[in-house]
Amino acid sequence: MSTVTRIAQTSQAARAFRKPPKIRKSLKYDVKGLPIPHVKILVRDTHPCRLADHYHTTLQDDLMYMTYNHESGPRPPPRAIRLTYDPNDPYTKNRYNPPVGGSQLGKKPAPPTTAENVVQLEKISIHSMVKEALTSRSNLLGAIAAFRALSGETQFGGGRHSSEGVQIVKGIKTVGGWTRPGLPLGVKVDLKGPKMYDFMATLVEFVLPRLREFPGIILPPASSTMNSPSGVAGVVSFGLPPEAMGFFPQIEVNLDSYPKSYGMHIHFVTNAEGIGAQNRARALLSGFQIPFARK
Repeated sequence: MSTVTRIAQTSQAARAFRKPPKIRKSLKYDVKGLPIPHVKILVRDTHPCRLADHYHTTLQDDLMYMTYNHESGPRPPPRAIRLTYDPNDPYTKNRYNPPVGGSQLGKKPAPPTTAENVVQLEKISIHSMVKEALTSRSNLLGAIAAFRALSGETQFGGGRHSSEGVQIVKGIKTVGGWTRPGLPLGVKVDLKGPKMYDFMATLVEFVLPRLREFPGIILPPASSTMNSPSGVAGVVSFGLPPEAMGFFPQIEVNLDSYPKSYGMHIHFVTNAEGIGAQNRARALLSGFQIPFARK
């Protein structure tokens, strides 16, 4: 074997056991100067949610028993909606053509009761209007900081693309001498998943008991009809005064850091629909110890 052949075999054997070279990619930086990692980071649930476990172990079965409506057979087909004017008549083609008997929105029947459509909480929407933002947009900074502390939500926080964070609410139409489209008016945030239940636990255990003269969410009179757009929508809403913001532990710990306290409207959005949806949503919230009162 020649010397050249022996050297070639030795170099091939050395190359076979050599470690591959490390390819170091240069880090990319975002607009804020923070490094962007090479991998996608996704933050999952870090602890079990107490109220979520309470719903799945206790409350769900109770709501199924309380709201169950037995149906002996299949439902009859829905009645055809008859319009006021003939749509084929050329003289009434472009005229407003409502259905006979008025709007059918408040007459929508509830879906059949099954174990899959038991009423449950889908999200909590919080929003607040800041009148001072009409004169200067910088007045929204305090509300944005407060809502971020309350919700813990940021845009795409934890790698979750469904997280929209705190959003700025802008006007959609012109009101004479007051606002116009595109003008910032307030802030809002949507809570889903464990953070939704954590916010409800904080609201029930720390905020509502410390409010003076708060009997509960005011119910409509017993004589009021439930065949209305709000009655067939599974959304329960109520408002909190500005002083209630200081009762949240996230705000109370550094209350002096915020320029003022902000009132807020809270909307509990459920999957209930059809006639009686409002009552089913209230039954769900009462199971989470949210009080109701009737004047």
